[in-house]
Amino acid sequence: MITAPLRRAAAIAMLVGTLGLAGCTGSTTDAGPSAGTDASGSDEPTGELTIFAAASLSGAFDELAAQFEAQHPEVDVLPISYDGSSVLATQLIEGASADVFASADARNMTKVADAGLAAEAEDFATNTMTIAVAPGNPGDIDGLGALTDDELIVVMCAAEVPCGAAAHTLLDAASATVTPASEEQNVTAVLAKVKSGEADAGLVYRTDVAAAGDAVDAVDIEGAEAATNVYPLTALTDAANPGAAAAFIAFVLSDAGQSVLRDFGFGAP
Repeated sequence: MITAPLRRAAAIAMLVGTLGLAGCTGSTTDAGPSAGTDASGSDEPTGELTIFAAASLSGAFDELAAQFEAQHPEVDVLPISYDGSSVLATQLIEGASADVFASADARNMTKVADAGLAAEAEDFATNTMTIAVAPGNPGDIDGLGALTDDELIVVMCAAEVPCGAAAHTLLDAASATVTPASEEQNVTAVLAKVKSGEADAGLVYRTDVAAAGDAVDAVDIEGAEAATNVYPLTALTDAANPGAAAAFIAFVLSDAGQSVLRDFGFGAP
């Protein structure tokens, strides 16, 4: 038979055990978000972010990076690597490390994806070609047909670079045969030769002329929309900082990011 003192001792032990369990449960609930998350419970990006981007994106992506860092002060966007998309794709395939890749065309993005370095890509901007000439257009260039003049020094991007592929598409459509004085690996180099006076004309993106200010003038290309470049970006599968990469891509695709791109002359995807 269980005596009264024993029954009282058992009841006290059960009560203490129940209170102890409740206390443990309460401490877990009251702890709040775990370390590394913001007040909403979502992950807040931190650390360094490495971006490879097409040369034509330089002004826009510098601004996007600055605004992104302002929103996420724990992220340090390293100096962005700008070059022709084909050059960047080759570097990535050969082992270069990056978190985000922004290409000026789908073809070079596909090369990176086929190498197993990227999964899904998001289109985020568009761009079209124009003819960059010296201020005042001293050569009286009025379109692609004028570039066939052997007296003119014309530069353009190499065919494997997105700006070169678009230029060749437009020249073929206009039945204009142009022998360029040089074929550059990125559109920045093409524009630089026109700005310096080394070339009379260069086939570049309209965003490049807009960014150059008074340094060059633009000559519209009839039917330029037939060679519209669509820009995709992706987080690399071996990204060292996938959280920051995802956050940056989301920012580029956001209304604020798209506003920056519009300000630099890019069209919507």
